[in-house]
Amino acid sequence: MSIATYTRFELLRSFRNRRFVLFAFGFPLLLYLLIAAPNRHTRDLASSGLSAPLYFMVGLLTFGAMNAMLSSGTRIAAERSVGWNRQLRITPLRARTYLATKVLTGYAMALVTIGLLYVAGYVLGVRIPAGEWIEMTALILVGLVPFAALGVLLGHLVSAESIGPAVGGTTALLAFLGGVWFPLGTHGALHAIGQSLPSYWLVQAAHVGAGGSAWSAHGWLVVAVWAAAASILAGRAYARDTAKG
Repeated sequence: MSIATYTRFELLRSFRNRRFVLFAFGFPLLLYLLIAAPNRHTRDLASSGLSAPLYFMVGLLTFGAMNAMLSSGTRIAAERSVGWNRQLRITPLRARTYLATKVLTGYAMALVTIGLLYVAGYVLGVRIPAGEWIEMTALILVGLVPFAALGVLLGHLVSAESIGPAVGGTTALLAFLGGVWFPLGTHGALHAIGQSLPSYWLVQAAHVGAGGSAWSAHGWLVVAVWAAAASILAGRAYARDTAKG
């Protein structure tokens, strides 16, 4: 089975799950509308120099994209619980195709989340030069690589009963320490911790659309190290899970 065929199957299965679609796409969008719409005419939120719709758009698209990528772990854990993984191992489907499909599905979900928030932001008056839209989106997609690997890792380490809280808790913790909800400042322990996490640099990628600068060499290094480490651990977790079967 090819990557394209299996990815199409995964996408159809995911989008047919109404509860998943509601929480994965509806929650970030609804939260954005509830927070930003009443403040749509605020042009300098908390002396940040940014309008409320723009400030909350970049924050919530980061949160929603992280959650979308990590949600691949939920699907993997569910498949493990019913023995679907063991069934796949007796088919011609290669392990590389299986893992690549999970990553591509996560990216598709993240792109839908990002697109919905872009549209909502535009409706509420967000206007960004085309070049900044493109640069912001490209950096976000690169910044999501570690989360793709983390989703696979969680899916092979955590049971189906515990994966929901695990994904939600991981997303919430990384969002908090990465500065999704509030600026981390320019110094101090929290700032230092944040700069060592991929969520911080994902936030910085989103802030390109808010007039921020692109990643420094330090940012690229952090994202690369996390992506490599999480990919190695995810590969080992998959191999160990496969050996059990």
